[in-house]
Amino acid sequence: MPFEIPAGFLAVGSRGPDWAAWLDQLPRRIRDLLDEWALRVDGGTAYGECAVVVPVRTADGEAAVLKVQFPHWEAETEHLALRMWDGAGAVRLFRADPRRFAILMERLESRDLTTIGDLDACEFVGSAYGRLHVPAGPQFRTLSGELKRWVEGLRELPASAPVPHRYVEQAISLGTDFAEDPATDGTLIHTDLHYFNVLAAEREPWLVIDPKPLSGDPHYEVAPLLWNRWDEVTASGDLRFRVRQRFYTVVDAAELDEDRARNWVILRQMLNVLWTLQSTGTDDLLPHDWLTRNISIVKAIQD
Repeated sequence: MPFEIPAGFLAVGSRGPDWAAWLDQLPRRIRDLLDEWALRVDGGTAYGECAVVVPVRTADGEAAVLKVQFPHWEAETEHLALRMWDGAGAVRLFRADPRRFAILMERLESRDLTTIGDLDACEFVGSAYGRLHVPAGPQFRTLSGELKRWVEGLRELPASAPVPHRYVEQAISLGTDFAEDPATDGTLIHTDLHYFNVLAAEREPWLVIDPKPLSGDPHYEVAPLLWNRWDEVTASGDLRFRVRQRFYTVVDAAELDEDRARNWVILRQMLNVLWTLQSTGTDDLLPHDWLTRNISIVKAIQD
């Protein structure tokens, strides 16, 4: 079966010349990997924000997926994290080519944690942290190092930015303290562990995928479980209660420090706001619903 780049993924070429050049080379790159690794296409190609995933069969008939990503720093060490976990709670890595940002992994089911209740999913993820949060080696970027750069961005936000300035000041204070805290580094963290990045499997009920690894603090991990599946939060009729219910479910399951986890949530939501404002040029382009969501979580988690 031949593979095709999904039509929906072609839009990434409009993101800039680097994306366009990478997209132009992608079909040849995938064909080369299929040949070199003796893989046979075994289904339709899927895609995400910056990667394509091709279902394949290995030379011995094992079901696998070939993932090829646009080169970016968050993907540089994905293969190293997967290798360290070695299938313990996470998808198993078969092979990697870091130069081409390509990895070959076991094939999982398409069903993710959105198919179970959000609190049950939060409890599962919280309990899974203990398997994934192993000591990180020097090959991973540090959370404190990234944080120093991010805090500078927060300092540059003008007072006129469409966000309560007291929350910006709070995030700067928290970020400054965390950047100097030795406990901010040292543990391998996924950093993007939410409902869509846990898939059903045969050898375990659920397995984690798609890490954006750092040497960091386990308490950093909680926030994505709050801002995803947001329609369910608003539909509950009590946003504050539902956000806090998720938060305490994760914290209790993972046996995290409540205050430290809360501070990281506040900081991460404000970083989401910062990056959104940095990536949109005019007020007409601002995703106001997304900004409101992040600010609402900051308010709900501490009021």
